[in-house]
Amino acid sequence: MDDTKIKIALEAKRDELDALLDEAAADSAPVQLDQTQQGRLSRMDAMQHQAMAAETLRRRQRERSLIEAALQRLAAGEYGYCVTCGEAIGEARLALDPATPFCILHAR
Repeated sequence: MDDTKIKIALEAKRDELDALLDEAAADSAPVQLDQTQQGRLSRMDAMQHQAMAAETLRRRQRERSLIEAALQRLAAGEYGYCVTCGEAIGEARLALDPATPFCILHAR
């Protein structure tokens, strides 16, 4: 594994998530419940859209946290090893998800 390539990939994904998080701030704003401006179904649709946006935001924040943790492990020389058992994480698994902190056994 090439640490430089891994770092570049993780930082690129982090930057992409940062841009998406900035854009998503408006989507999770509170829904106006003014019945004079919207019908009931429109408000329900807006509330559903807000809930979906909030969940997307939560998932992106979690993914960003995993990437930050992976970058810290990389800097500490601990990248590529399971945080639970210390065994090496398979290269195929890291290629699929470079931020994963667990080997296949402990990912379950």
